[in-house]
Amino acid sequence: MTIKAIIFDVDGTLADTEDAHRIAFNKAFAENHLDWNWDVALYDKLLKVTGGKERIKYFIETCLPSFRKPADYDGFVKDLHLVKTGHYTTMLREGLIPMRPGIKQLIAAARQAGIVLAIATTTSPENVATLLRQGLGADSENWFAVIGCGDIVPHKKPAPDIYHWVLERLRLSASDCIALEDSENGLHSSLAAGIRTFVIINNYTRKQNFTGAAAVFDDLSDLERFYRIAGLPLSKLAISV
Repeated sequence: MTIKAIIFDVDGTLADTEDAHRIAFNKAFAENHLDWNWDVALYDKLLKVTGGKERIKYFIETCLPSFRKPADYDGFVKDLHLVKTGHYTTMLREGLIPMRPGIKQLIAAARQAGIVLAIATTTSPENVATLLRQGLGADSENWFAVIGCGDIVPHKKPAPDIYHWVLERLRLSASDCIALEDSENGLHSSLAAGIRTFVIINNYTRKQNFTGAAAVFDDLSDLERFYRIAGLPLSKLAISV
């Protein structure tokens, strides 16, 4: 089977972003005079909900039953999330969120080999653009044939909508692609779209259930092993990037 495209998740997959998101949420809460604090244990539970705005709503509805919702509740959540995004992108621009091991090398090797690159994520377009520019270079958005992110589909992961959207625009079948994910929700999303999926775990997701994954890795520091298991003909390319 010839792999024509690699579809990447972003948060936790391209870079170790999740704790930075948590810190940015807390800064947004403080800036809006809310006495909310998401510690690591709570955020681990909240990550079961995909999407930042959805995560805020879930927190309010499950942890703050007495919270008086503003008349424009959706607007309140949207504005709060915008403040959070500002703090998060500042952290990215300051170089505080590194790319994960092996990611730059994999992307460089895939480009050399003519394999199409794409992104399927629930994070915002601003977050994706800033992370790519900071982590891969000023023109790196152009390396990806399709970038699917944010609220462009009706249902976020674990629904397969974002992967269907990306596949449609790539004009490729699921069997032509592989996906890289870091979470159970992401895995469910890509598998539901019929895509063979490899998981790169992080501290927040390592205890999740990855049944159905083609393989699970701590990271991609051993790219040769990943290439071999994934069936990618990339072993001689871009290892030193």
